[in-house]
Amino acid sequence: MPPHTPLLDRVSVPSDMRNFSGEQLAQLAEELRAETVDTVSVTGGHLGAALGVIELTVAIHAVFDTPSDRLIWDVGHQAYPHKILTGRRDRIRTLRQPGGLSGFTRRSESEYDPFGAAHSSTSISAGLGMAVARDLKGENREQQVICVIGDGAMSAGMAYEAMNNAGSMKSRLVVILNDNDMSIAPPVGAMSAYLSRLISSQSFLNLRDLAARMAKRFPRSIERTAKRAEEYARGILTGGTLFEEMGFYYVGPIDGHNLDHLLPVLRNLRDADEGGPVLLHVVTQKGKGYAPAEASADKYHGVTRFNVITGELAKAPPGPPSYTKVFANALIAEAEADSTIVAVTAAMPSGTGLDSFGKKFPDRTFDVGIAEQHAVTFAAGMATEGMKPFVAIYSTFLQRAYDQVVHDVAIQSLPVRFAMDRAGMVGADGHTHAGVYDLCFLGCLPRFVIMAPSDEVELMHMVATSALIDDRPSGIRYPRGEGLGLTLPKRGTPLEIGRGRIIREGSKIAILALGPRLHDALKAAEELAARGLSTTVADARFAKPLDTALVAQLARHHEVLITIEDNVAGGFGSAVLYLLATTGLLDSGIKVRPMCIPDKLIDHNTPAGQLAEAGLTPKDIVATALSALGVSAASAAVRA
Repeated sequence: MPPHTPLLDRVSVPSDMRNFSGEQLAQLAEELRAETVDTVSVTGGHLGAALGVIELTVAIHAVFDTPSDRLIWDVGHQAYPHKILTGRRDRIRTLRQPGGLSGFTRRSESEYDPFGAAHSSTSISAGLGMAVARDLKGENREQQVICVIGDGAMSAGMAYEAMNNAGSMKSRLVVILNDNDMSIAPPVGAMSAYLSRLISSQSFLNLRDLAARMAKRFPRSIERTAKRAEEYARGILTGGTLFEEMGFYYVGPIDGHNLDHLLPVLRNLRDADEGGPVLLHVVTQKGKGYAPAEASADKYHGVTRFNVITGELAKAPPGPPSYTKVFANALIAEAEADSTIVAVTAAMPSGTGLDSFGKKFPDRTFDVGIAEQHAVTFAAGMATEGMKPFVAIYSTFLQRAYDQVVHDVAIQSLPVRFAMDRAGMVGADGHTHAGVYDLCFLGCLPRFVIMAPSDEVELMHMVATSALIDDRPSGIRYPRGEGLGLTLPKRGTPLEIGRGRIIREGSKIAILALGPRLHDALKAAEELAARGLSTTVADARFAKPLDTALVAQLARHHEVLITIEDNVAGGFGSAVLYLLATTGLLDSGIKVRPMCIPDKLIDHNTPAGQLAEAGLTPKDIVATALSALGVSAASAAVRA
């Protein structure tokens, strides 16, 4: 075959490449890299991590019998090349688009995705579960389970919990550590590759088994000493002592971009008779093979559309600052006036805006890695000593630390302040990243103050408010994206806790909104007024404590009360209903209609498309009001 004949066109599923030579696989890798770059230039997404595992993806699918062998990608940022090779190339340019492929692995999307992964550090736990299930069923004993976990995900305690469990068992499991940032590896070259091939080979394993059986004939103390000596010898040579101590057979490090190194080692691991978990340490480079991504790994971790030739990212037209940026600036303003304010993030300094806070206050900024549980309890510890910690975590990631929020913060009434970015719908990242549960899981905690700004000025006021709450925990939930372009003060003004505000006065219908849905409520009120239906619009500001006086006023003086939020049922609207029921206000005949995210998973789309699917647009609010009044949209007369 001519050397430049496209091979990717011949690969519909991994079995199509399993008779390729090493040279052909190398060519396939280059074509796969070009296809990945071109795809993400059109769709946007996570480029750097995907480019770093091109050769690894090719090697795994060439050596292992996927999908019978289970391949689990941690997080899913690395999985774009995997999707191209597993029957989804014809749809790859629908990645993260409405109705298209998910940006993460998804069980319902392909048999080659045995486990959905969008939050990090889950692969080893899931893989061990699959391996144990295989062993218990006694079927397909030759089946392999391969987990690919990035070094960043190794900062999460869950990964070590899984390794500790796996290391105490005999289930066969291959964990591939994709080391692209840890800098823990000794030089990766010919000697390292040779050692890795040697210690993963069946002849070495047979010799190791023979030595182990001979050692058993000696006193137990000598047997233990011999075993530890062998582990440490390999650990010193390869840098894997930590993993050996956790019960894994360590191989590596090897060059994750060199198929001549990857293929023989993976084959050895596949064919090994010895059971138990193995960790293969591969060293890769984020953005490998695409110069702009190699030069700026952080910038090209997650990208918008870009020009493939120049690498220039598509720029949105200038607009208002994002809520994330407004939060960061508001926190800086508070910290300038109060030296006890500190900021904590869990591996998301730029995503939460705390990178700018860190430049201003490097000694008061703490990035703890992908360790949300630790972040919360770490902040709680600081709070006990009089510091004022702000923990900035995406709403979806705060779920990972719920026990710590309950036990270490709420039960002790510690004034830890939670800044929950990406609350509500998040667009292209889809339902795995949607922040639509926080009002439920925080609202049930005693004395927890929960705020939601309707615009960026309100966000500044709420940051100032939270800074002053020193007797209990508090949280601010705010959306992804830009604000409204309002003129911002230099510093926020503290609000009265638990006090909402009326934005528009009316008499027949009342709409009580929480957060940015206020502006949809105002648009709906305009249309209702055009139909002759006088409408009050109020901004709750606080999901907890509720403004009981405001709720009572709305209930007593209107026929219909609509609540609206971008959270699932059980949040703000449910709290309002509970208040109305327990105070007897429902007995007066007020018609209450809570509007929230429906009981379904809303897939990736534009934020506007997601809100439309959720039924939370101004049109939906109008329809809800008319239905409550028993008036059809067609028959609603326009009255002065």
